[in-house]
Amino acid sequence: MIEDIKKNINSEIDILREIFGYNKKIYSAGPSERNLMIATVSSLRASLKILNDSIPVILSEISLDNKLPQTNSTKSNTFEQISLPRGASEIKATVPTRNKKELLEELSIGEGYIKKLKKRQKEPKEEHFEFRAARGFLKLSNKLFFNSATNFIEKGYFKKLSKEIRKANIDILFHSYVAVILMSTFLSVIVSLIILVLLMFFNFSMVWPIMTIYNGEYINRFMQIFWIPLVLPISTFISLYFYPSTEKQALAKGVNQELPFAIIHMSAISGSGIQPAEIFRIIGLSKEYPYLRKEIRKVLNQINIYGYDLITALNNAASSTSSVKLAELFSGLATTINSGGGFQDFFDKRAGTLLMDYRLEREKHTKTAETFMDIYISIVIAAPMILMLFLIILTVGSFDVGLSTGQLTFLIIGVTVAINVAFLIFLHLNQPSY
Repeated sequence: MIEDIKKNINSEIDILREIFGYNKKIYSAGPSERNLMIATVSSLRASLKILNDSIPVILSEISLDNKLPQTNSTKSNTFEQISLPRGASEIKATVPTRNKKELLEELSIGEGYIKKLKKRQKEPKEEHFEFRAARGFLKLSNKLFFNSATNFIEKGYFKKLSKEIRKANIDILFHSYVAVILMSTFLSVIVSLIILVLLMFFNFSMVWPIMTIYNGEYINRFMQIFWIPLVLPISTFISLYFYPSTEKQALAKGVNQELPFAIIHMSAISGSGIQPAEIFRIIGLSKEYPYLRKEIRKVLNQINIYGYDLITALNNAASSTSSVKLAELFSGLATTINSGGGFQDFFDKRAGTLLMDYRLEREKHTKTAETFMDIYISIVIAAPMILMLFLIILTVGSFDVGLSTGQLTFLIIGVTVAINVAFLIFLHLNQPSY
C-alpha cells in the first residue's frame, strides 16, 4: 500500500506541473487557445481531486494489526491499478474501483484537449537572430570601406546617425551602415561618370537606331549634362543618411497606434499581482503587437542578457525607442517602481490618457478625410464638367486649339483618371492602420 501511495503522489506532482505550465501560458495565449487551456486545467484539477481523495482510502487499509480475512460480502474497498501513457511521462496510480471510470474519463478528456492544443501550436516558430554574418553587398562594403567608416566616426562624424539607427531597429552595426553609405556613394560616382560619357558622345532616341554618335559641339553638350556626376552621388548619400529617420518615423507611428490597447492589456495583467518583468515578457511574446513587441524586447534583453535591474532597463529602453509616448511610459513606470507606486493605477491612468489621444487622432483623420472629399468633389466632378463645356464651346465656335475633338476628349479623360489615381494613393498613404 505504501508503494501505491507513492505512485499516486508522483502522479499528482506531474499533474500539478502541467496545471502550473498551462496557467503560466494562459495570459499570452489567444482567445481560442485560452479557452482550451482553461478546459484542460479544469479536467486536470478533477483528476487531481480523484487521486487525492484515494489516498485516505488507501491509508485506511493500512494497519499494524493483523486483520481477520474478510469475505467478499464484508470487504469494504477494492482497488485497481491504472497505468496511462501521457506524453513523455506516464500516470501510474491506485484508486478505488468505484472511482476508476471517472478518473479515466477525466484523464482522456484532458488528453483530448492537450492534443488539440498541440495541433494549434504546431505553427512555425519565430526565429530570432541576435547576430548575423555580413553577406553580399554589406560584406563587400565592410571589406572596402570599413576602415574609412571607422576613421570618419572617430573624427566625430555621423553622431546623430548612430541614434537614428538604434531607434529605427535596423539590424546593421553602425560602422557597417556608414560603410554601406560610402560604398553606395562610390558606386553612384562611377555610374554617373559612365552616364556622363555616354551622353557626351552619343545621342539616344526611341526609334531605330537607338544610339547614334553625337556630332555637335562638345562644350555645349558638357554644359548641359555636367550636373549628373554631382547630383547622383549627393542624392545617394542624402537618401541613405536620412533613411533611418524615415524608418524611425514609420515605426513610431505603428507603436503609437498599438500602445493604448497594449497598456489596457498590461493593466488587466497587473491586476492579478504578477511581477512587472513578467508583464513585459507577456507583451513581448504576444503576436498582437508587431511593432510594440520589438520595443518591449529591448527591456527584456536589458534584463536577461545584460543583467540590469528593471528600472535601469526601462530608462535605457526609453532612450533608444522611436516613440516619444513609449519613452514617456517607460520613464514614468521606472519612476513609479522607484517610488513604490501601484502598477495598476499607473497603467489605468496612462491608458485613459492614450485612449483620449487615440480618439482625437481618429477624429482628426475623419475631419481630414471630409476635407479631401470636398476637394475631390470640386476637382474630379466639377472640373471635368467645366472642361466638357469648354470643349463644346470650342467646337461650336470653330476655334482652332491645335487638337482635334477626339484628342481633347482623350486628354480630359486622362486628366480625370490621373487625378483619381493620385487621390487614391494619397488617401492610402494617410490612412491609419486601425
